[in-house]
Amino acid sequence: MISNQILQNAIDGMKAITRVDLTVADVDGKVVVTTMIGQQNFATAILEFVKSPADSQEIQNSQFFKIYDEQQTEYVLISAGAGENAYIAGKMAAFQIQTLLVAYKERFDKDNFIKNLLLDNLLLVDIYGRAKKLHIRTDARRVVMIVESDNGRDNNAQELVKAVLGNDKREFVTAVDENNVVVVKDLTEEQGGKDIENTARSIIAHLQKEGIKDIHISYGTCVNEIKDVSRSYKEAKMALDVGRIFFSERNVIAYSELGIGRLIYQLPIPLCKMFIKEIFDGKSPDDFDEETLSTINKFFENSLNASETSRQLFIHRNTLVYRLDKLQKSTGLDLRVFEDAITFRIALMVVKYMKYMESFEY
Repeated sequence: MISNQILQNAIDGMKAITRVDLTVADVDGKVVVTTMIGQQNFATAILEFVKSPADSQEIQNSQFFKIYDEQQTEYVLISAGAGENAYIAGKMAAFQIQTLLVAYKERFDKDNFIKNLLLDNLLLVDIYGRAKKLHIRTDARRVVMIVESDNGRDNNAQELVKAVLGNDKREFVTAVDENNVVVVKDLTEEQGGKDIENTARSIIAHLQKEGIKDIHISYGTCVNEIKDVSRSYKEAKMALDVGRIFFSERNVIAYSELGIGRLIYQLPIPLCKMFIKEIFDGKSPDDFDEETLSTINKFFENSLNASETSRQLFIHRNTLVYRLDKLQKSTGLDLRVFEDAITFRIALMVVKYMKYMESFEY
């Protein structure tokens, strides 16, 4: 359905060109929009005109035209005056609104199709059938991006994202929930992860310029068939969640970059608790003092390089060795041994995941 504002703009434009007053009414005789200052009572005439077989008719010294939506009368357009000028103006205005109806209906249908496609609500045969009917390519290369901000879809974020992407009809911007904007981006064969990230950076910059803060964008893998778009969307959703847990400092995250975080995210909490109990013997990394935690994190950041870690911590190498020995006595894990370091690193990520999941239980 076209908004009243769009209809008003359409007849205002026509009046500016033709100098003829125009009115659009619904099939019940109620005026929707008009350019007339003093409105005439057309209600009875409209009801009779709707019932008649005529597409256009001169009534009450005005020209009446039917506007159809799928062969059903949707609006009645009234052009003030009985002369040829009023008839031509009315005919043109009715044609323009008829065209707008078709265009907006197609846009609405496409949006519904994309939403159902993302949510996996369509059968395979329906996907290809409806895509063909809506003139959407089924073999295009695409990727799904999710745009999340601190205030969900407020501040007209969806329209702002559309502004960044331009008027390319091959790309779709929609929303399937109250929190995020979803982009189904069309890609050429040459475009890859770097191009997708550049688009994400452009969206973030534009939204920030408009006052929207705390923006995060995730994206799935590229797909070549329209039936696989839902998979790219699910991957983008997982990337958003995993990124929030393990890569909170990053505002753009790809599904392909999640690494071991993707595996941990899919573990059941009871199994995680069992693993932590085995590794730390009932203790938690939260029990470590700040000095120990900063030493561990810096040691991992420097790929287990003791010399570089001690330099960045402004401590003697022997002091670092002492701290690592102390940690080994406490946990049984020597971070200087690669296998123990991997186990410890995974354990820290599991604890982080558990804390994140527990925060949603309250």
